[in-house]
Amino acid sequence: MSVTSRYRESWEGFWREAPGRQGAVFWDAEPVLTSGVHLAHFEPLLIDPGLPLVDLGCGNGTQTRFLAAHFTQVVGTDLAEAALEHARAADPDGQATYRLLDACDKGEPETLHAELGDANVYMRGVLHQAAPEDRQQMVDAIATLVGERGRAFLVELSEAAKSVLVGLAQSADGPPAKLAPVFRHGIAPGEVADDAVPVYLGAAGLTVVAGGELPLITTEYRADGTRIELPSKWWVVGRTA
Repeated sequence: MSVTSRYRESWEGFWREAPGRQGAVFWDAEPVLTSGVHLAHFEPLLIDPGLPLVDLGCGNGTQTRFLAAHFTQVVGTDLAEAALEHARAADPDGQATYRLLDACDKGEPETLHAELGDANVYMRGVLHQAAPEDRQQMVDAIATLVGERGRAFLVELSEAAKSVLVGLAQSADGPPAKLAPVFRHGIAPGEVADDAVPVYLGAAGLTVVAGGELPLITTEYRADGTRIELPSKWWVVGRTA
Protein backbone atom coordinates (compact mmCIF):
# COMPACT_ATOMS: atom_id res chain seq x y z
CA MET A 1 0.00 0.00 0.00
CA SER A 2 1.23 3.50 -0.79
CA VAL A 3 -0.21 6.94 -0.12
CA THR A 4 -2.97 8.20 -2.36
CA SER A 5 -2.01 10.21 -5.43
CA ARG A 6 -4.14 13.10 -4.13
CA TYR A 7 -2.08 13.24 -0.93
CA ARG A 8 1.19 13.18 -2.86
CA GLU A 9 -0.09 15.87 -5.26
CA SER A 10 -1.13 18.06 -2.32
CA TRP A 11 2.40 17.99 -0.95
CA GLU A 12 3.99 18.53 -4.36
CA GLY A 13 1.75 21.57 -4.87
CA PHE A 14 2.53 22.92 -1.42
CA TRP A 15 6.29 22.64 -1.84
CA ARG A 16 6.29 23.95 -5.42
CA GLU A 17 4.59 27.10 -4.15
CA ALA A 18 6.67 27.45 -0.97
CA PRO A 19 9.43 30.08 -0.93
CA GLY A 20 12.94 28.67 -0.81
CA ARG A 21 14.19 30.63 2.18
CA GLN A 22 14.39 28.99 5.59
CA GLY A 23 11.56 29.96 7.91
CA ALA A 24 9.02 30.72 5.18
CA VAL A 25 6.99 27.58 5.97
CA PHE A 26 4.79 27.37 9.10
CA TRP A 27 6.76 24.59 10.84
CA ASP A 28 10.23 25.44 9.48
CA ALA A 29 11.58 26.76 12.78
CA GLU A 30 15.24 27.26 13.59
CA PRO A 31 17.00 23.98 14.50
CA VAL A 32 18.22 25.44 17.79
CA LEU A 33 14.53 25.50 18.84
CA THR A 34 13.55 22.17 17.26
CA SER A 35 15.90 19.34 16.30
CA GLY A 36 18.59 20.76 18.60
CA VAL A 37 16.24 20.45 21.57
CA HIS A 38 15.12 17.01 20.43
CA LEU A 39 18.69 15.79 20.02
CA ALA A 40 19.37 16.46 23.70
CA HIS A 41 16.69 13.89 24.54
CA PHE A 42 17.52 11.47 21.72
CA GLU A 43 21.30 11.25 21.49
CA PRO A 44 21.97 9.90 25.02
CA LEU A 45 19.56 7.01 24.37
CA LEU A 46 21.07 5.81 21.09
CA ILE A 47 22.45 2.29 21.12
CA ASP A 48 24.85 3.16 18.30
CA PRO A 49 25.29 6.86 17.40
CA GLY A 50 27.46 5.76 14.46
CA LEU A 51 24.51 4.34 12.54
CA PRO A 52 23.14 6.33 9.59
CA LEU A 53 20.34 8.74 10.51
CA VAL A 54 17.17 8.97 8.40
CA ASP A 55 15.18 12.22 8.62
CA LEU A 56 11.76 10.87 7.67
CA GLY A 57 9.63 13.60 6.09
CA CYS A 58 12.52 16.03 5.79
CA GLY A 59 10.69 18.70 3.80
CA ASN A 60 13.11 21.45 2.76
CA GLY A 61 15.90 19.94 4.85
CA THR A 62 16.38 22.61 7.53
CA GLN A 63 16.53 20.04 10.34
CA THR A 64 18.36 17.53 8.11
CA ARG A 65 21.29 19.88 7.65
CA PHE A 66 21.50 20.49 11.39
CA LEU A 67 21.45 16.74 12.08
CA ALA A 68 24.16 16.21 9.48
CA ALA A 69 26.54 18.12 11.74
CA HIS A 70 25.97 15.54 14.48
CA PHE A 71 25.88 12.23 12.58
CA THR A 72 28.30 10.69 10.12
CA GLN A 73 25.69 9.87 7.47
CA VAL A 74 22.29 11.56 7.21
CA VAL A 75 19.63 10.79 4.63
CA GLY A 76 16.67 13.16 4.26
CA THR A 77 13.60 11.48 2.79
CA ASP A 78 10.34 12.97 1.65
CA LEU A 79 7.25 12.06 -0.35
CA ALA A 80 7.46 15.21 -2.49
CA GLU A 81 10.16 15.76 -5.09
CA ALA A 82 9.52 19.52 -4.86
CA ALA A 83 10.50 19.40 -1.16
CA LEU A 84 13.73 17.56 -2.00
CA GLU A 85 14.55 20.17 -4.65
CA HIS A 86 14.38 22.84 -1.91
CA ALA A 87 16.51 20.66 0.37
CA ARG A 88 19.22 20.06 -2.22
CA ALA A 89 19.32 23.72 -3.23
CA ALA A 90 19.84 24.73 0.42
CA ASP A 91 22.61 22.14 0.86
CA PRO A 92 25.11 22.89 -1.94
CA ASP A 93 27.93 21.21 0.00
CA GLY A 94 25.98 17.96 0.26
CA GLN A 95 26.08 17.69 4.05
CA ALA A 96 23.25 15.17 3.71
CA THR A 97 21.80 13.12 0.88
CA TYR A 98 18.14 13.31 -0.13
CA ARG A 99 15.82 10.77 -1.67
CA LEU A 100 12.19 10.28 -2.55
CA LEU A 101 10.47 7.84 -0.19
CA ASP A 102 6.87 6.79 0.30
CA ALA A 103 6.99 5.43 3.83
CA CYS A 104 3.59 3.80 3.36
CA ASP A 105 4.85 1.66 0.48
CA LYS A 106 6.31 -1.32 2.38
CA GLY A 107 8.92 -2.04 -0.27
CA GLU A 108 10.53 1.41 -0.20
CA PRO A 109 11.61 1.42 3.48
CA GLU A 110 12.76 -2.18 3.02
CA THR A 111 14.93 -1.13 0.08
CA LEU A 112 16.43 1.76 2.05
CA HIS A 113 17.15 -0.53 5.02
CA ALA A 114 18.82 -3.01 2.69
CA GLU A 115 21.12 -0.19 1.53
CA LEU A 116 21.87 1.44 4.88
CA GLY A 117 21.50 -1.38 7.37
CA ASP A 118 19.98 -0.47 10.73
CA ALA A 119 19.50 3.28 11.11
CA ASN A 120 18.47 5.85 13.67
CA VAL A 121 15.36 7.76 12.61
CA TYR A 122 14.12 11.31 13.26
CA MET A 123 10.49 12.18 12.47
CA ARG A 124 8.96 15.50 13.47
CA GLY A 125 5.28 16.22 12.98
CA VAL A 126 4.67 13.81 10.11
CA LEU A 127 2.24 11.24 11.49
CA HIS A 128 -0.61 13.72 12.06
CA GLN A 129 -0.33 14.84 8.43
CA ALA A 130 -0.89 11.30 7.16
CA ALA A 131 -4.34 9.90 6.50
CA PRO A 132 -5.55 7.78 9.44
CA GLU A 133 -5.45 4.62 7.32
CA ASP A 134 -1.78 5.27 6.45
CA ARG A 135 -0.46 5.86 9.95
CA GLN A 136 0.24 2.27 10.93
CA GLN A 137 2.18 1.69 7.71
CA MET A 138 4.24 4.78 8.46
CA VAL A 139 5.15 3.50 11.93
CA ASP A 140 5.85 0.07 10.44
CA ALA A 141 8.32 1.82 8.11
CA ILE A 142 10.14 3.27 11.13
CA ALA A 143 10.40 -0.23 12.60
CA THR A 144 11.85 -1.49 9.31
CA LEU A 145 14.44 1.27 9.20
CA VAL A 146 15.63 0.96 12.81
CA GLY A 147 16.02 -2.81 12.53
CA GLU A 148 17.51 -4.30 15.68
CA ARG A 149 20.01 -1.64 16.75
CA GLY A 150 18.54 1.68 15.65
CA ARG A 151 16.35 4.01 17.64
CA ALA A 152 13.79 6.56 16.51
CA PHE A 153 12.73 9.96 17.84
CA LEU A 154 9.15 10.92 17.06
CA VAL A 155 7.44 14.17 17.93
CA GLU A 156 3.76 14.69 17.13
CA LEU A 157 1.10 17.25 17.86
CA SER A 158 -0.94 16.28 20.89
CA GLU A 159 -4.73 16.34 20.96
CA ALA A 160 -4.57 19.74 22.66
CA ALA A 161 -3.07 21.24 19.49
CA LYS A 162 -6.36 20.90 17.64
CA SER A 163 -8.10 23.69 19.53
CA VAL A 164 -5.10 25.98 18.94
CA LEU A 165 -5.14 25.29 15.19
CA VAL A 166 -8.92 25.68 14.95
CA GLY A 167 -8.67 28.99 16.76
CA LEU A 168 -5.99 30.20 14.34
CA ALA A 169 -7.94 29.05 11.29
CA GLN A 170 -11.15 30.73 12.44
CA SER A 171 -9.68 34.02 13.62
CA ALA A 172 -11.43 37.15 12.41
CA ASP A 173 -8.52 38.01 10.10
CA GLY A 174 -8.30 34.48 8.72
CA PRO A 175 -5.47 32.03 9.39
CA PRO A 176 -1.91 33.35 9.77
CA ALA A 177 -0.16 33.88 6.44
CA LYS A 178 2.11 30.84 6.77
CA LEU A 179 -0.71 28.54 7.88
CA ALA A 180 -3.07 29.48 5.03
CA PRO A 181 -1.17 27.50 2.31
CA VAL A 182 -1.36 24.35 4.44
CA PHE A 183 -5.15 24.52 4.44
CA ARG A 184 -5.33 25.66 0.82
CA HIS A 185 -3.44 22.61 -0.43
CA GLY A 186 -5.64 20.23 1.51
CA ILE A 187 -2.99 19.10 3.99
CA ALA A 188 -4.56 20.58 7.09
CA PRO A 189 -3.17 18.93 10.22
CA GLY A 190 -5.20 15.96 11.36
CA GLU A 191 -5.75 14.85 14.91
CA VAL A 192 -3.89 11.85 16.31
CA ALA A 193 -5.23 10.72 19.67
CA ASP A 194 -2.58 10.87 22.39
CA ASP A 195 -3.13 7.23 23.26
CA ALA A 196 -3.05 6.07 19.60
CA VAL A 197 0.68 6.54 19.02
CA PRO A 198 1.80 3.93 21.60
CA VAL A 199 -0.68 1.50 20.00
CA TYR A 200 0.84 2.08 16.54
CA LEU A 201 4.32 1.62 18.03
CA GLY A 202 3.40 -1.60 19.80
CA ALA A 203 1.79 -3.05 16.68
CA ALA A 204 5.04 -2.33 14.80
CA GLY A 205 7.09 -4.17 17.43
CA LEU A 206 8.63 -1.02 18.86
CA THR A 207 9.18 -0.31 22.56
CA VAL A 208 8.97 3.15 24.11
CA VAL A 209 12.31 3.94 25.76
CA ALA A 210 11.45 7.48 26.88
CA GLY A 211 8.86 10.15 26.25
CA GLY A 212 7.61 13.53 27.30
CA GLU A 213 5.99 16.78 26.21
CA LEU A 214 7.48 19.72 24.36
CA PRO A 215 5.96 22.60 22.41
CA LEU A 216 6.23 22.24 18.63
CA ILE A 217 7.70 25.60 17.65
CA THR A 218 6.41 27.31 14.49
CA THR A 219 7.71 30.29 12.49
CA GLU A 220 4.48 32.26 12.85
CA TYR A 221 3.51 34.87 15.41
CA ARG A 222 0.25 36.09 16.91
CA ALA A 223 -0.89 39.68 16.62
CA ASP A 224 0.58 40.37 20.08
CA GLY A 225 4.03 39.32 18.85
CA THR A 226 4.23 35.99 20.68
CA ARG A 227 5.41 32.99 18.68
CA ILE A 228 2.83 30.30 17.99
CA GLU A 229 3.71 27.05 19.76
CA LEU A 230 1.68 23.86 19.46
CA PRO A 231 1.42 21.27 22.24
CA SER A 232 3.22 18.07 21.26
CA LYS A 233 4.48 14.79 22.64
CA TRP A 234 7.73 12.98 21.92
CA TRP A 235 8.90 9.40 22.13
CA VAL A 236 12.22 7.60 21.79
CA VAL A 237 11.57 4.05 20.55
CA GLY A 238 13.45 0.96 19.49
CA ARG A 239 13.14 -2.80 19.17
CA THR A 240 14.13 -3.22 22.81
CA ALA A 241 14.11 -0.98 25.83
